[in-house]
Amino acid sequence: MSVTLISGCSSLGGGSVEKRAVKLSSGIQKAYSVNPETANRVSPYIVQTADQYNLDPLLLAAVIRQESTFRPYVSSPAGAVGLTQVMPRYWQATCPGDLYDELTNINCGSFILTKYKNAAGSMPKALAYYNVGPTAYNTNRKMKKQGKRYAKQVKQHQNNLKSAL
Repeated sequence: MSVTLISGCSSLGGGSVEKRAVKLSSGIQKAYSVNPETANRVSPYIVQTADQYNLDPLLLAAVIRQESTFRPYVSSPAGAVGLTQVMPRYWQATCPGDLYDELTNINCGSFILTKYKNAAGSMPKALAYYNVGPTAYNTNRKMKKQGKRYAKQVKQHQNNLKSAL
């Protein structure tokens, strides 16, 4: 049995996950020069997870663009992995499973972003937390500045994607 979720307040318009995912995939390809196979594969995950966590799918795609440029198997020198660059040592207990798995990773990144949005009270601050962590953001001026710069970069990626739709 297939269940179609309808979302009326999406930046991709209304309609099924599939319909919005096709639109998002097209935008991701145009805005970020992502391989069509990759964009088509991850777009439904982004739309579905954005619905689940009440996030803008364009924002989620912009975070992925900033973090991994849509490369699912990338890992950072700091140890962050996957599309949304999750730090396993901090999040493995909260996000069990293979963090290189695209759906698991997008789901975990969305969970973290939502948790930070609830703690920070705004999306720009949540994005800064996502980049440098709440402790570093709140105790280190240099880290706070880096987090704010990161939030601006993600917002720019989001605007580029919105323009490509």
